[in-house]
Amino acid sequence: MSLLPKTLAVVSGSLAVAVGVDLFLVPYKLLDGGMIGIGLLMKYFFGFKPGISIIFASLPIFLFAFLHQKSLFLRSVAGFLISSYLIDVLSPLSELLSLPIMLHAIYGGALIGTGIGLMLAYGINTGGTDLLAFMLSMRNGIPTAVLIFVIDFIVLLTGISVIGTQRTLYSMVTIFFVAAFTYYFSNRQVFGAA
Repeated sequence: MSLLPKTLAVVSGSLAVAVGVDLFLVPYKLLDGGMIGIGLLMKYFFGFKPGISIIFASLPIFLFAFLHQKSLFLRSVAGFLISSYLIDVLSPLSELLSLPIMLHAIYGGALIGTGIGLMLAYGINTGGTDLLAFMLSMRNGIPTAVLIFVIDFIVLLTGISVIGTQRTLYSMVTIFFVAAFTYYFSNRQVFGAA
């Protein structure tokens, strides 16, 4: 496969993730799961930048991947760094849109899932718990999207005390759409292969 389809997948996937987070989740303090959810919890609770928080929280998983699966580590670094960077750079998007909370939950989940799925289709991911799910999937054959959904749900439950029950319920809608769109797009190479 040439470098162009992978590059397009990383850039467009990272952009979709960042727009989904900043434009749709942040305005209502909704969560995704995984490292994105952890980054958002750090933003909502401490005021930290979520992209930087994602990077620091993901370091142990990246170290494990580097030590045990270097090729997977190398395929994940670009998506991880670009998506984390874009989440922080595009943070002003959170001021631009105010739809009903359910639409924010659905559209945010759909965009994030599309971005993650596009990258997974080319063997790339955003790192963190997505990387962990990808490594577990390679070992046990459970689809990566299913493992991401389980991890996302666990992170979401830990955030109830920070965002409250109502936002947690809407965030469950978000992670459902993340999982559905991740599953759909992770099985398609939309940019073609050379």
